[in-house]
Order: sequence, then structure tokens, then C-alpha cells
Amino acid sequence: MGIAELCYRSTRYFPREELFGEVAQIRRAAASVPANIAEGHGRESRGEFVQFLRIAQGSLKELETHVLLCQRVGLSNREDVRLILDRCETLGKMLRALIRSLQAKGKA
Repeated sequence: MGIAELCYRSTRYFPREELFGEVAQIRRAAASVPANIAEGHGRESRGEFVQFLRIAQGSLKELETHVLLCQRVGLSNREDVRLILDRCETLGKMLRALIRSLQAKGKA
């Protein structure tokens, strides 16, 4: 949720013509990460949870791509990008560890 909040704040002052472009893409991808984690947690099985965690990982990578693109075309400042990407890296590591842990429990 923290990454999504950062993304909403960092896109607040993007140009109006990007409202349905990069702003929408970044916000959608950022909101998708915690939404998929939550949806997977509410599922009936460990396998379904892992599947939704993997979808969250994909959304996280999509978010990173949009954030980097915005920096490259001058829509985002370097500090916002660094902060978001640092948080994405941390969350990505957490998701990978959780997936490995859940998979190991399934084999035991």
C-alpha cells in the first residue's frame, strides 16, 4: 500500500495530457500489487495464494518499467523514482521469499 501511495503522490503533478496515459498506468499497476496480494491471501489454497503473489510480482515489474520510462522522458524527478524503485526492490525480495516459503511448506 505504501508504494501505491507514493505513486499516487508522485503522479499528482504530471501534465494533464498524461492523466489517461502514464498516470493511469502507474496508478493501476501500483494498486494492483497490494490488491493481488490481498486477493490471493483470501483464497482457499496455498497454490492459489502463490499464483496471486506471482501476479503481484508482475505488476511490480510493470510499475518499475513505467516509473523508469517517466524518468527517461522527463515526467518524474530522480528522487521520486529512486524512492519508488528502492521500495519496489524491497517488496520484490519479500514476495520472492514468501513464495519460496509457501512452496516449501507445500512440499513438506
